[in-house]
Amino acid sequence: MLNKELTAATVRPAVLAILAEQESYGYEIIKKVQELSDDEIQWAEGALYPMLHRLERQKLIKAVWKTAENGRKRKYYRLNVKGKQELDLLRDQWNAASNLLGKLWGPKPCLN
Repeated sequence: MLNKELTAATVRPAVLAILAEQESYGYEIIKKVQELSDDEIQWAEGALYPMLHRLERQKLIKAVWKTAENGRKRKYYRLNVKGKQELDLLRDQWNAASNLLGKLWGPKPCLN
């Protein structure tokens, strides 16, 4: 399980990446993250919904209310052009960090 700081750091890029694939609502996003991470990353609603609202205020995503088959209203989010640009930037930053750590933590010769 990821620690609190790493879990928090994943929210913005992961939400944008999920919404780049298709529109989704909050609970569905939480479940997708759990599934894709094999339960290693678990977000609380208290972490996700403020981020969704922030992304909406920053005009990176658009929200629309829809009625589900069960009659329940849900707020669906989708990525827009500005959000795609932000996702591309975040992807480059995460790749740079990952490359650095990969070099630092890469295979080490056996000392035995």
